Amino acid sequence: MALAPTPVHAASVYDRLLAARDTHGAGFVVLVDPDKLAPEDAPGFVERCVEAGVDALFLGGSLMHQGELERYVEILRAASDLPVIGFPGSLSQITPNLNAILYLSVVSGRNPEYLIGQHVHAAPMLKRCGLETISTGYMLIESGRMTTATYMSGSPPIPRHKPEIAAATGLAAEMMGMKLLFTDAGSGAEHAVSEEMVYAITKTCSIPLVVGGGLRAPEGVARRVAAGASFVVVGNAIEQRAGDGSFMAELAAAAHSVHALAR
Repeated sequence: MALAPTPVHAASVYDRLLAARDTHGAGFVVLVDPDKLAPEDAPGFVERCVEAGVDALFLGGSLMHQGELERYVEILRAASDLPVIGFPGSLSQITPNLNAILYLSVVSGRNPEYLIGQHVHAAPMLKRCGLETISTGYMLIESGRMTTATYMSGSPPIPRHKPEIAAATGLAAEMMGMKLLFTDAGSGAEHAVSEEMVYAITKTCSIPLVVGGGLRAPEGVARRVAAGASFVVVGNAIEQRAGDGSFMAELAAAAHSVHALAR
């Protein structure tokens, strides 16, 4: 039986994310890709995430489809109380079984399908299933190589040496009413989003910033949090370490320890 969406009377997932940030100084999120983590391995992986101090799970992948996704989300949600938040690449990656979904608009690009087009198709479906949407200004950042996100969205990234462009883009997204900013260098990025860019965005914008892509060590996580990131997302580096729980704990501790007293 499919799991029901989060009840409307419950604290929103967005509020839970903010609470995690305010409690720990920054939130640590693990990106789960169903194309790379087999369903039978998912419960054990989620248990290690909980033990490591992970605050939430983002669920995303380039090839997953709705029929497979519904069952996969059931498995993840049955394994823990961590919020499972959709990080969709297409309309086929929407299911009411999620706790919430990032309603992503690729504000760094000029492809109308990913600025508003896909959103028009998704909106009635999301309303029918009562799924919480977290409006997110998504910015692809040049990472030194072509990434899946850049290829699939058909959107050129913001040059990594132009933090002022990223800051102005984030400010525009904030003024349009978005709740989150997400700078992403992409899965397997050669270069992570720079600390200079994170600092420029967070000094210009007041909504929380999520930073993902190309982060491979606790030191890199800590530096982005010190520069102002509210949330850090790691996926590929954890996959390469076969979901090592101690490695995840080091990453979570790096995110949680930097800004707790400063915020």
